Amino acid sequence: SDGSTSPQYVIERIGKLSSPDSIYVAGVGQHQMWAAQFVPYELPRTWLNSGGLGTMGYSVPAAMGAKVAAPDTTVWSIDGDGCFQMTNQELVTCALNNIPIKVAIINNESLGMVRQWQTLFYEGRYSNTSLDSKRVPDFPKLADAMGCVGLSCDRPEDVDKTIEKALSINDQPVVVDFRVHRDAMVWPMVAAGTSNDDIMIAREMAPDWDSQEL
Repeated sequence: SDGSTSPQYVIERIGKLSSPDSIYVAGVGQHQMWAAQFVPYELPRTWLNSGGLGTMGYSVPAAMGAKVAAPDTTVWSIDGDGCFQMTNQELVTCALNNIPIKVAIINNESLGMVRQWQTLFYEGRYSNTSLDSKRVPDFPKLADAMGCVGLSCDRPEDVDKTIEKALSINDQPVVVDFRVHRDAMVWPMVAAGTSNDDIMIAREMAPDWDSQEL
């Protein structure tokens, strides 16, 4: 990834361009937090995620179930490049059984949530969080091999037209590989061992609790 595309922007545009009744199913990690923050939800029962146990690999099979239950509704699986590898084989099931979900892979070439902690609290000692091209397949080619449509997007100016292309395909599952900045972070966050009044709104920044704006 050239790092020019913001994952937050990608997810926001998916939400803006999709219909209000669309269902979003997230995996576990940074993309899950961003999907909760940046999709403009308007209706109940349109946001599914493994918020308790935090089960990586949840998104694709859960999106399949949502699509079977609501066949006339657009269903987006918002997944990470790590999570997606755990259950992407189920795309074959989607193709064979006409379950045309749409998968948006927020591909930052890393296990992003763990990498964020390594950046903030472990002096950038990145251990086993890199998912570069030697560690992951070419996702659009993988999608094609499984009987799905594979798309890719690595430039901000192509985000909208790529999403619109995915939305226009309703007779096959679609997988979109969004190549995003690997150092993007989730804010706000509360570090381990601290209380909620130590929340961070950006790196080394905390709210001014005396501010009248809070």
